[in-house]
Amino acid sequence: MKNYSIWVLEYSRVVDYHKSGVVYGAHNEGYIRLPYSYVVIKGNGHNIMVDVGYNHKEYGKVLGERFNVVDWQSPSVVLKEVGLTPEDIDTVIITHAHFDHFGNVEDFPNATFYMQEKELSKFIWAMSLPHQFQFLMSGVDPSDLLRGVQLAKEGRMKLLDGDVEEFLPGIDIFAAFDTHTYGSQFVRVKQGGSEEDSWVLAGDNAYQFENIEGKNQDGVLLPVGLATGSQTEMIFSLDKMLKLVGRDSKRVIPIHEQGITERFPSRTSDKDLFIVEVDLADGEVSKVQK
Repeated sequence: MKNYSIWVLEYSRVVDYHKSGVVYGAHNEGYIRLPYSYVVIKGNGHNIMVDVGYNHKEYGKVLGERFNVVDWQSPSVVLKEVGLTPEDIDTVIITHAHFDHFGNVEDFPNATFYMQEKELSKFIWAMSLPHQFQFLMSGVDPSDLLRGVQLAKEGRMKLLDGDVEEFLPGIDIFAAFDTHTYGSQFVRVKQGGSEEDSWVLAGDNAYQFENIEGKNQDGVLLPVGLATGSQTEMIFSLDKMLKLVGRDSKRVIPIHEQGITERFPSRTSDKDLFIVEVDLADGEVSKVQK
């Protein structure tokens, strides 16, 4: 029995991204295409997103242009590809506070947001440090942090303290402290509540299959290139992801990996952005196949 449909939706991309930014130590290995995506999980009466992308305006636009992001589309355009609107989303799990994951909360007026308390509080701390420490704010829009605080004031941001198993029926959240960011987290979806039929949505502790499977699939875990935490902690978080899916690396989904379009059913929208169908709930109609 499958309770949830899972789609990875590309909303923009970087055409030429240094590979060393996504695989630690991959110097002089050229460039890759880096999709910017988020995840939709639909089922059990919920429309859930893992991350919300960013809004291509104000400082979000500045950061997008700094990273050479192109072809940005709004959530209303992207979600339409799976028959949803931003207003349909009731739950958002934020894996971490970088602008391309946490930068568009205002487009989801009916959602409650969930992130690790450590993620929000530590980035507020980092924001308060003198200028020489501003590397620690790499990829973060300070306005996103302020919006997170406002959501908490409104009762729409719930801050977590570590792992939350059965966050919703068949959905678990796991903390990955001091890895890619201070309070990163990732999500496991258990179809029918079964650990044998599970998927892990990795957040940015895995950008590429290579992080999870090693070079040429040699099994040696490789951390991502950008971290405010520790490569050691990142490797252990990758290993935990694998344990949670019976060490089947194809069940760990890195949303910045262009290759997922080849591993799973997919199509390209008229905006030239991919829709990847990881799994379908019983009775759900495919959004990528006619």
